[in-house]
Amino acid sequence: MANNKLGLVLLLLGAMAVMARANIAEFDDYWRERESTARKLAEEAYHPEPEEVTDEINLHVTKALEGFNSTRRQLKKYTGPCDATNPIDRCWRCRRNWQKERKRLARCVKGFGRRTTGGLRGRFYVVTDPSDNNVASPKRGTLRHAVIQKGPLWIYFARDMVIRLKQELIVTSHKTIDGRGAQVHIAYGAGITIQYVHNVILHGLKIHDIVGAKGGLIRDSVDHVGFRTESDGDGISIFGSSNVWLDHLSMRSCQDGLIDVIMGSTAVTVSNSHFTHHNDVMLFGASDSYQGDKIMQVTVAFNHFGQGLVQRMPRCRWGFVHVVNNDYTHWLMYAIGGTSNPTIISQGNRFIAPNNAAAKEVIKRDYVSEDVWKNWTWRSEGDLMMNGAFFKSSGRRLARKFKKGDLIKPKPGTYAKRLTRFAGALNCRPRKPC
Repeated sequence: MANNKLGLVLLLLGAMAVMARANIAEFDDYWRERESTARKLAEEAYHPEPEEVTDEINLHVTKALEGFNSTRRQLKKYTGPCDATNPIDRCWRCRRNWQKERKRLARCVKGFGRRTTGGLRGRFYVVTDPSDNNVASPKRGTLRHAVIQKGPLWIYFARDMVIRLKQELIVTSHKTIDGRGAQVHIAYGAGITIQYVHNVILHGLKIHDIVGAKGGLIRDSVDHVGFRTESDGDGISIFGSSNVWLDHLSMRSCQDGLIDVIMGSTAVTVSNSHFTHHNDVMLFGASDSYQGDKIMQVTVAFNHFGQGLVQRMPRCRWGFVHVVNNDYTHWLMYAIGGTSNPTIISQGNRFIAPNNAAAKEVIKRDYVSEDVWKNWTWRSEGDLMMNGAFFKSSGRRLARKFKKGDLIKPKPGTYAKRLTRFAGALNCRPRKPC
């Protein structure tokens, strides 16, 4: 069985060699090597028993909430002392010396991206200059100069700043972009591209009003400048990459999607983030024809899907997606959708349907009849359905992977509001708990 699964992975990864080159105008030796390395790392990151990972995060949630009385939930904005309400935040938040312990964050990721460490093993780099005037030869002290450096790097910001990217920001492997301690906006320009790389953390950023850029010569590493075609206007594009963690982001109003996870990307966690005012929120899986996304494994946990959202939270093709303990308070069409037989496990979320009687169903299976989708594994467990929301489960029931004595169910959707209370970029200041 293990050999068969490995063979499937190798077959799917082999398909990546013929995929679209996404904005790379000249696929030269540098990009061929980067693609080849990314494929090998994706193979290593793929988990052959994904339900073991879903069980693991549920166990951490249960431990984080031990002793909590669910009647303590508050309707008003929280103004009390620091209160870390989920297992990721409990790992690092509410520590007065967080600024001197920035790299502690790398210990805290859960879900499929759990092995992501970003720039843990590297030095610090302080961004002092918000400009982005020369994308082919970035100025020292800018974010673009930081993300192309060799080796691991932990990047943070000297002060509040708005960074308007002239072209897409191409991030190299083993980087953390840490917005804590400043209000950092990536806005009114191009977005962030995580392409053919490994081990990246984005934390504490406000990403909004992203537009497409015309392309051109862009430095994508210290040793290489490549020609890029026009970018789509995604807030964050994860393309052929593995071990990526997006945490405590605030995102809205991008020209295309807020987050794409496509073209063989895997081992990704999206957590503690706040999404508002957008149509196509998240796309997981590039197309119905690209089976290389069968290795995709994504955790979506502790996020708040808020005002002004329409659809795709996420929209999935192929792969395995665990949607756990999120708060869905707004959508206009549907919350979670997909095609091409993805596995979608929805656990402990709160879904508040819109008043539109035609949009009460949480999910949408596109372009197929029931005799096809009835075999897709789309399961709802412990979700809280409000204002008429409903979820039509299909496919097989989950096989429990807990060891004997650890049969702990995920926390129900009644806890979702508390678990997501501090979603989005935090106002972390020196010598004060976040």
